[in-house]
Amino acid sequence: MDRERFGEACLNIGLKLSDEQLASFESFEENLYRANEVMNLTRVPQEECWLRHFLDSLLFQDLIPVGASVLDIGTGPGFPAWPLARARPDLQVTALDSGGKMLGFLRRNPLPNLQTALVRAEEWGVRDEFDVVTGRAVAPLTIQLELSAPALKIGGKLIPMRTPMEEELVRSFPAAKLGLAFREVHRRELPGTDVERLFAVFEKVSPTPDEFPRTWAEIKRRPLGPTSAT
Repeated sequence: MDRERFGEACLNIGLKLSDEQLASFESFEENLYRANEVMNLTRVPQEECWLRHFLDSLLFQDLIPVGASVLDIGTGPGFPAWPLARARPDLQVTALDSGGKMLGFLRRNPLPNLQTALVRAEEWGVRDEFDVVTGRAVAPLTIQLELSAPALKIGGKLIPMRTPMEEELVRSFPAAKLGLAFREVHRRELPGTDVERLFAVFEKVSPTPDEFPRTWAEIKRRPLGPTSAT
């Protein structure tokens, strides 16, 4: 996928990007793969970057309210945080990761509506602050939900980026334990491929109990539900 086809694909998902925005995506691609030669930031080949990094990060942008504060847990070198922030200047995006190498790269590609947080999600301590929390398959589903729920405002949306094979896990997860309620799932195809993404939507309906998130060791030892599809 090249710049022109990316712009057309964005139109199909409700985004009209300016020439300036498209040029920023080009610069980010160049910087990512130049850094990747020595830093091992991504395994996605450069020729697939616009599709598998940029467009993949934007497939669910229509589920994010105008003007929302968004937290991306486990952002790596900036996905979906950077594409969301660049394509949606109305958003205030925070990219969280525990990897200094990853966030070091991201900080060298700043945007006015993008912040970073170098910390482990279960140790961060921020609660009830964001309108939307997401993450691109940062951990098994049950772990991702536990890490994500505390930072979400009441009435906010938790939208983990998952795969269709996990839909049963999504629907059976004991969301009420985290103050969440399952609302819906959206399936989206990555244009030009047979790859399908699943975007589950949970709403925060009550405060997440203070015991969550637990320590990483405890989360791994006693997950809140099955950690993989069967």
